[in-house]
This record gives sequence, structure tokens and C-alpha cells, in this order.
Amino acid sequence: MEQYNVTGMSCAACSSRVEKAVSGVPGVTACAVSLLTNSMGVEGTASPDDIIRAVEATGYGASLKGAKKEAASASWADAEALKDHETPKLKRRLMLSVPILLLLMYFSMGHGMWGWPAPKAFDNLVFLGLFELLLAVIVMIINQKFFTSGFSSLFHGAPNMDTLVALGSSASFIYSLAELFLMILAQGEGDHGAVMKYGMNLYFESAAMIPTLITVGKMLEAMSKGRTTDALKGLMKLAPKTAVLLRDGAETEIGIEEVRAGDIFAVRPGEQIPVDGVIVKGMTSVNESALTGESIPVDKAEGDPVSAATMNQQGYIQCRATRVGEDTTLAQIIKTVSDAAATKAPLARIADKVSGIFVPAVIGIAALTLIGWLIAGKPFAFAIARGISVLVISCPCALALATPVAIMVGSGVGAKTGVLYKTAAALEGAGRTQIIALDKTGTVTEGQPKVTDVVPVGMDREALLTLAASLEKNSEHPLAKAVTAEAEGLALCEVSGFEALPGHGLRARLDGKELLGGSLKFLASKGLVSEAVANQANALAEAGKTPLLFAHGGKLIGLIAVADPIKQDSAQAIRELRGMGIQTVLLTGDNARTAQAISRQAGVDQVVAGVLPEGKAEVIRQLKPLGKVAMVGDGINDAPAMTEADNGVDIGACTDVAIDAADIVVMKSRLTDVTAAIRLSRATIRNIHQNLFWAFFYNAICIPLAMGLYGIEMKPMYGAAAMALSSFFVCMNALRLNLVNPHDAGHDRKGKSIPAEALSEIVAAATKKEEITMKKTLKVEGMMCSHCEARVKKALEAVAGVESAVADHNSGTATVTLSAPVEDDALRAAVEAQDYKVLGVE
Repeated sequence: MEQYNVTGMSCAACSSRVEKAVSGVPGVTACAVSLLTNSMGVEGTASPDDIIRAVEATGYGASLKGAKKEAASASWADAEALKDHETPKLKRRLMLSVPILLLLMYFSMGHGMWGWPAPKAFDNLVFLGLFELLLAVIVMIINQKFFTSGFSSLFHGAPNMDTLVALGSSASFIYSLAELFLMILAQGEGDHGAVMKYGMNLYFESAAMIPTLITVGKMLEAMSKGRTTDALKGLMKLAPKTAVLLRDGAETEIGIEEVRAGDIFAVRPGEQIPVDGVIVKGMTSVNESALTGESIPVDKAEGDPVSAATMNQQGYIQCRATRVGEDTTLAQIIKTVSDAAATKAPLARIADKVSGIFVPAVIGIAALTLIGWLIAGKPFAFAIARGISVLVISCPCALALATPVAIMVGSGVGAKTGVLYKTAAALEGAGRTQIIALDKTGTVTEGQPKVTDVVPVGMDREALLTLAASLEKNSEHPLAKAVTAEAEGLALCEVSGFEALPGHGLRARLDGKELLGGSLKFLASKGLVSEAVANQANALAEAGKTPLLFAHGGKLIGLIAVADPIKQDSAQAIRELRGMGIQTVLLTGDNARTAQAISRQAGVDQVVAGVLPEGKAEVIRQLKPLGKVAMVGDGINDAPAMTEADNGVDIGACTDVAIDAADIVVMKSRLTDVTAAIRLSRATIRNIHQNLFWAFFYNAICIPLAMGLYGIEMKPMYGAAAMALSSFFVCMNALRLNLVNPHDAGHDRKGKSIPAEALSEIVAAATKKEEITMKKTLKVEGMMCSHCEARVKKALEAVAGVESAVADHNSGTATVTLSAPVEDDALRAAVEAQDYKVLGVE
């Protein structure tokens, strides 16, 4: 998406006009204009020159963001793009307008109506009228932008809010000028009664009051709009300005734009890390709260990645730059939030449709009001006042700002808590989610095997771990690493004669005795396992864990269970989702026993096991007719399902937020952040609904009021005051989103849920589909854990004609689903190439 700055827009009609013009440029596939940030996002093949010409043809200005900057000093780090330039200008106009307006009001109303003291000359009504004329002209010149913009838009056939202000103020001025001429003629004829009559119909104070009050409203709106981008500006301010590079052994401080990938830079304690990199020397702890919202420092050592804008807290480190400029994690976060603000939420479409015809409709209503009252026999002064009131009380800006201000604030709050919405539609869509499909490994579980149970037999826990780790430390198997990690800090023994027995376990000698470790089947074949221990091992396997048994000197010394445990917050997150009325489905390529065990621990509603990435996408397609579906995953293999889902959520993407398949990126690897993303989305949707209700309600009530239909004669200046405050109200309401705590589940409400029975039927059908037609089952000897299953699965799926494979080490089988005939020998060869033995194929 290319982003452009757009100048000259003042209301919804302007943004609608620009969007329509650019959408008509050949090659443009999508265009979204944001009145909030005065920016435009364009997708397609059209050249920037063609797009800029299209904008200029409508009477507005446009420029490509960052076009005048060097590549290394790109716009992502430049908060100038979001700096509030309007408020200072409006303040200056206001400071000049208000004293003159107060003077005008003193003489027109204070002296003319209430007899406040004034020089003798002001008793002459013609002199007073001329004086009011002069002051009104000065105020109108100070606020001439309304008139130049308003009438220019009118001449371009696209009237906007400025047009309403210009027409209302000009009508008041021209009518008053005509009355003043009649006063002068009447005074020349000596008709003092007529002079008094015409003098009561002067509206010069309204001609000046209307643009002044609208300027007040514009200033309040600009100030509150500026606050809605505080989060984005705060992210931009985090970007370091300098870096300390190591060149020829010496430290040199340079501008951040001069850093290149591959440079070695140094960071001292208390300094910000300037760019993304990898530590090559030293160790420290880093506060990554700027990116993830997590305030607890993370320990870093050589080889660990570091990110720009994070704070080095303890040690001196040297790092090699890997990503600089617009490629850093911080830059990607800023771009994501900025792009989200440049897109439009589906809720905005209603307001856009209304805004496109709002101003012409209001002008038509004002004209009908004038004509209607004249037909009803009311004086022209009465009718023109009602028409002017209609013009100045109508507010298209509240409609235009209702959605984007809430989206901007919601996106900013999300960024501060480590949740990034790539588009406004993603922010809105998250809150409408009814089904969440979850990947297992790395999403619900930790993604790394860990020791979960240690059951010693005839010795203590520490002794069992010491002997087991002394054997396992010589193996590269993931389960062996888990056991070794559990024994960290213990004094391990040196073994001799180490031997790996593929598919069975490990063997070595310690103190002259045989030390064995491996599966239940392996040690049972040695006659070392009692019935009680076998039952315990089977129970652990039923719970989705891999039991490893150990023996020394011909005696069983215990068992250690290893599993990929669920994350600490997974069960809590599932409970919170259920509290929101959201159904959960676990999609995994693992065997059904492991998947069901994880499902029970986490509390997931439904499980579909043994599915490939393409199979996950097919399940998502079957779920979508039931309701809005989100897919949560953490890897490339989840991309097809994420793309198929209404919203794809990537979890734990701390160093890479530019994941194409994901609509929402969760920086930390916490499932509760997914519930926070949904909770924030729902709060944003509620805020948008409130804003839209106010915008429609305001106009629905105030326009008839200004027309005089309720029997109230509203002065035009009161209408201008009401219009000035309406947009301010919308912006201030959106700012309340800053008070939302996305992790607070105390106010959760169940949304529109789907029947559990319907979901069960879909899942059952999907599960059955995985067990279709062309299947073969291999009896495989040697598998002893989930990682063995993964090796066999991968080997079989590499065979041409194999659509999918599911391996189960507990039953010693591998089942393949075929898309074409495959010879048994080909399947056998693929498995045995991984050092497992195939006993038969059925």
C-alpha cells in the first residue's frame, strides 16, 4: 500500500470526493482516505503522478509520503507527518477573531438591544450598521479559508462543510447588507420608522459569529484528533537517533540513518538498542516493553536477537546489525498501525454513503425551509434566519470522524499492549469472532519438550535425574535435551560404551554396569518393568506425554515423562473465550491421543487431529458458514488456514510483524493476548456505535430544530455553536478507549454464539473426512515419542501420491492417505531410511 498526504480536506464530503476520484484512476484496485490523519492509502499499479493529478483535479493537494526524504531517513521515523499543524493556525485565527467579535457583539446586541453605553455617534442606526459591517468584514477576512475552500468546492461540484459555513455566513452578510442599504434610503427619506424596522433585521454579528464559532470547534476537534494519534507518535519517538559503531577497534557515534546491515555496534547499560541485530559479544538483560508491553526484562546472551528501541539494562554488549531503517521491528509496528489508520472499517461504509450526499441534501433542505416559511406567510427575515440556521447547524464531520478516531485510538492501545491490527477491518472483525481455531504446537503448548513427571524407583529424584541425564547428554534427540535441561546444576557422570538404539532407546555403561534408557516397550522386552510401572507409563501416555524408562545394573530405577506442556495461560485464555461466547477448535497434525490430552488440559471445545496445513484450511472453510472464524497460529505451516479464516492471528511474532497471512499480530507468545485483542476490538466497536448514534441523532434532532419545526426560533449563531461542539464530542468519546484495559475480563459479555451441536457436526464431518478411502497402515517398529512420529510423518508425506500421514508411537503404526496408488515398497523404503523398521503394510 502506497500512502499519500492529502491537503485541503475539511469534512466527510471532501474525503469522499477524493476517494471517488482516485478509485476511478486506471490501475487503482483499492483506495481509502482518512480525514483523521489527512492521508490516503492506495493499492494497485497506478503511478503516483496519475494519482496526484486525480486528487488535484478535485481541488485538493496530494504528495507521496516520504517522497522528499532519503531512503535511510524514511518517513516511518518522522513524527513530523503526524505533528498537529492545524491547531496553532486555528489559535492564531481565533485570537484575532474573538476581540473583534466581542466588540461587534457589544455594539450590535449590548448597545443596540440592551442600551449599554457607547459614543453618541452609535445612536445613529445607520452609523451603527456601517460599523458592524466593517467589523464583520474583518472577521470574515481573518477566517477566509472557509469561504475560499467552501466556494471552491461548490464550483467543483463537490460542496463540503466549509460550503455550509460559507453559505450561512455569506447569506447573513448579504441579507444584512441589503437591509443596510434600505436603512440608508429610508433615512434619506426621513422615514425613521422604516430605519428602526430595518435596523432590527441586521445579522452582521451572525455573519461574524458563524465562522468564529466554527473555528473554535475546528480547534477543539484538531486538538482531540491530535491526541488520538498519541500512541503512534509515541512509537515514532522511541526510534533512536544515533548508534555507536565499532570501526577499526574504535567506537564512533553516527546518525541512525548511516547504519547498514552487517555493521557491529556497541550498547552500554541504560542505552537504547539502535537497530535490530544479534549479540556477538557480552550478555545482558533487555527491557522489551516498548515493543511487547512486557515490563519484565529478558536475559540475552551471544547469538540472541535484539530489537531497536528496546533498553539495555545491565551489561555492555556488541551486536551485528541485521535489520535497519524501515526493516526493523519498530518500523514494522509503526507501519502496521499507520496502515490500519489509512484503511476503512466496514462500519464506516454507512457513514461514507450518507456523507457523500449530506452537504447537497442540507443545502436543499435550507432552500426548502426558506421557501416553505415564505409560502406560510412568514417575513423574509424570519425565513432567511431559519435557512441559515439549517446550513450552520448541520455537521457532516461528526459522521466522518465517528469511525476513524475510534480505530486510531483502538489501534494505538493495541500497539501499547503488544497487539497489532493490520487493517481497520481486522480491528472490527476480531470483535465479531464466534469460532477460534487454534494450532497446537507453539500456540496452545510451549513448543518445546519439557520434563513433566519424575518417578524414581528405589532412589530419590535427584539420583534418578543424575543417572538419566548422564546417559541422555550424549544424544541429540529433543527428548534427551529435555531430560538434560531438567538436570541442569547436577553433577553428571561420564559413561562409556554409549550406543543409540534407533527406535528403542540408549545404552551405555556406568561403574561397570549397564545403563539403559528408552520406551516402555524396550525396557519391558528386557523384563525390567512391573505391572504397576507399566500401568503408570500407560496412564502418562494417555495424558499425551512420552514416558522414558531407565534401568541400571539390571534394575528399573524410575521413569521420566516428557511432553510439550500447555502454556501457563492457555487454560485461562480458553475460559475467557468461553466467557465471551466464543467456541474453540484445536487443529493439529498430531495423533488423536495427544490432541485429546492437550484439549482436556486446556479446555478446548472440539478437536480435529492428524490434519495437514491444507486440511486445516479445509476445516476453516467448513466452519465459516456457522459464523465468523479466526485462526490462531505461530508458523508458516498455519498460513493457508490463516488466509482462509475471516481473521488470521499470528502469536509470538516478537521480531517479525510483517507476516502476510496474519490480519492481527500478537507480539508476545501468550494466548491471553488473543482474548485481549478480541476484548479491545469489542470495546472499539461499541465506541464506534456510540459515535455513529450521536452523529445521526445530532443531525436528526438539530436540523428540524433549526428549521423551526418545534416552534423554536433558533438564531444562526446558536446553530454554529452546536455544530462546533458536535465533532469535539465524537473525538473526546473515542479518547475514552485509552481507559480500556484489554486484559480485564471482568466486564466480558457473551456475544452472538453458535449452537454447540452445529459445531460438533462440522468437526465430526471433518474428522471423518480425514479417515477416507485410499489408506494404508504401516506397522512401524522403533517409534518412541512425538518427535519420532514427526520424522516418520515427514518421510511418508515426501512420497509422491501420499496426501497425508499420521504416525502414532503408542500403537506403532503410521497411517497414510493416498491421492494416487503408491507401492508398499516405496512407503517401506521412506520409513526405513529414517532408521525405523517396517514390520508390515496393510
